[in-house]
Amino acid sequence: MKTYIIAEAGVNHNGSLEMAKELIKVAKEAGADAVKFQTFKAANLVTKQAEQADYQVDNLGGATSQFEMLKKLELSYDEFKELQAFCQIENITFLSTPFDFDSVDFLLNELHMDTIKIPSGELTNAPFIHYIATKQKPIILSTGMATIDEIHEALTFLAYGLARPQEPVEIEQVQAFYQTVEAQKVLKKYITLLHCTTQYPTPVAFINLNAMQEMRKTFQLPIGFSDHSEGIHIPIGAVSMGAIVIEKHFTLDKALEGPDHVASLNPAELKTMIQGIRDIEVALGDGIKRPTPIELQNRLPARKSLVAKASIKAGEIFTLDNLTIKRPGSGIAPSNYWSYIGKLAIKSYHEDELIDE
Repeated sequence: MKTYIIAEAGVNHNGSLEMAKELIKVAKEAGADAVKFQTFKAANLVTKQAEQADYQVDNLGGATSQFEMLKKLELSYDEFKELQAFCQIENITFLSTPFDFDSVDFLLNELHMDTIKIPSGELTNAPFIHYIATKQKPIILSTGMATIDEIHEALTFLAYGLARPQEPVEIEQVQAFYQTVEAQKVLKKYITLLHCTTQYPTPVAFINLNAMQEMRKTFQLPIGFSDHSEGIHIPIGAVSMGAIVIEKHFTLDKALEGPDHVASLNPAELKTMIQGIRDIEVALGDGIKRPTPIELQNRLPARKSLVAKASIKAGEIFTLDNLTIKRPGSGIAPSNYWSYIGKLAIKSYHEDELIDE
């Protein structure tokens, strides 16, 4: 199965439409399936007094509030329309993560996005994710910072919104519905979960790729991986463990000012990562253990046969002293070694001659 690769431009355009277009070109050139941005109005997303996250302080120095930081990174709705049109020209799927209700309506009603991405920070925002679910579009849900119980709770509201978009939310009904076969069926139809660690960059010791296995077993849903680590090897490893979606931040230049550039891939790294993922997809094969066609030609030169260790005369007994095992494998298989010990030779053999009787 082909992995769906999302090149996460996020806010690495630094508020510049032209830089955003360059990011689209890079994503296309690298071979990504989609390029994703973030759509928000800072005034709807964060209070003016909210402090930056620790990683944002580390990457930016913490001189401004979250609001001031995000305000500089906003793109207008008209600019997003232009970016979507540019993606169509470049033949790459446009995606963007909404962070407020107005942005949900804009992306789905005006840009007609086919898939919606819910970020980790909104997983516990039940009114928001329920509203998204009522739009009945495929949803990719990141699960950074979340416990298993919190993911269950998010899926509870998503299932109800997907299946009962016109019905008001009454908590007892929502919770009861989650236990039904209908709820699980609608989740399987619409939801993909992404394992994620919300830290930029993420130290390797905190990635916990094995959590994907627990999530797959617990929720019985498609599982992917949103990666914030440095380098390209972790997402490639995630694909080998069954991740069907990979999301990875990228930038034009890691030295640019901004909250996410330092934890992003540069264009060359993005291209190398995607090629590595495509190689892993092929290398995984069909899972059936059998010799491949290219191996068959190597059987004879690589395997061994019964060979005369010394000259053997007809009628002489095969012994440990005159019988050995050497390449090639075109003679009698070594598994017959013990049955030949003590047996009379029918013919004579020179040293190093294959036994053929």
